[in-house]
Amino acid sequence: MVIAAYEVPVVGLQVEESTVTIFGALAVVVLIALSGFFSSSEIAMFNLPKHRLEGMVEDGIEGSALVKELKDDPHRLLVTILVGNNIVNIAMSSIATAVLSIHFGGLLGVILATFGITAIVLLFGESVPKSYAVENTESWAIRISKPLKGTEYLLFPLIVLFDYLTRQVNKLTGSTGAIESPYVTRDEIQEMIESGEREGVLEEEEHEMLTRIFRFNNTIVKEVMTPRLDMTAVPKDAEIDEAIETCIQSGHARIPVYEGSLDNVQGVVHIRDLVRDLNYGETDGDDLELADLIQPTLHVPESKNVDELLTEMRENRMHMAIVIDEFGTTEGLVTVEDMIEEIVGEILKSGEDEPVEELDERTVLVRGEVNI
Repeated sequence: MVIAAYEVPVVGLQVEESTVTIFGALAVVVLIALSGFFSSSEIAMFNLPKHRLEGMVEDGIEGSALVKELKDDPHRLLVTILVGNNIVNIAMSSIATAVLSIHFGGLLGVILATFGITAIVLLFGESVPKSYAVENTESWAIRISKPLKGTEYLLFPLIVLFDYLTRQVNKLTGSTGAIESPYVTRDEIQEMIESGEREGVLEEEEHEMLTRIFRFNNTIVKEVMTPRLDMTAVPKDAEIDEAIETCIQSGHARIPVYEGSLDNVQGVVHIRDLVRDLNYGETDGDDLELADLIQPTLHVPESKNVDELLTEMRENRMHMAIVIDEFGTTEGLVTVEDMIEEIVGEILKSGEDEPVEELDERTVLVRGEVNI
């Protein structure tokens, strides 16, 4: 039995049908591998956080410097990947259509090539490579960095052209053209915290503390201050002994000193300075004046954010600030401890009762100053 060898014209040459089929199939296999390469490259490169990449570079991991070089221009990187991937996919579709049309005719060949290549690309050119890249982001990003750099050189004219065109289109449409954000967003972190508690990764106290941290920069001084009615202060002309007694009775290490009224706070005194200067001062205790021991303090508006105030107090090495309203009237005071409690919760002094105490299943005892 003799098998007829049909010939088909290829670029003006007569080539056997079987030869075209074999080379066409091999070309499709190679192009599928390249499609998977470009698809996985996009995931690996853009899923690798910048802070992690910087750490890899600092640790001297081989290949990480080239990855950073590519990611320094994310727009150019994305254009390189997309140009390469589209060339590969279009070539694959064209070859498959040509080969199948030889065997099944024009229309049926086009239909088979369309659905067949679509299924193959989705499975082996998209789904499988991207899943692998997600699970091996760091190692895969390093492995594909050199081939990507080579692709950028190989397709340089096309990449430059499309890079320019896409940037111009972004300008016309008013788009910023941002390809990636530097880090995860605030909302994403909050979602991770909520998920962590639901899945048992975070304890309830850890969840509450992290949640308070996110609320911290939206909290104003008025919400955390000790109100004027609850302030403990001494007049500027008070005796040292009187100031010490006031500190002891109130349980505060620092107290404000005012002249005339609380609307004219001069600063604060620390019980340590009072006791030290009273016992070890160069002059007799009766000759010491409270005014000599006053330390300066900040006067801040009640609408000031606590995170800004905490930074300011830390820079000035102050532990207490006087809170005033828009007319300069003293509304209260705030300490570093008050602001830290917004994150870690109530810090109780020795012998101090809990602000909220559960007496039984239906009864709760709450201190009057607790916010509702």
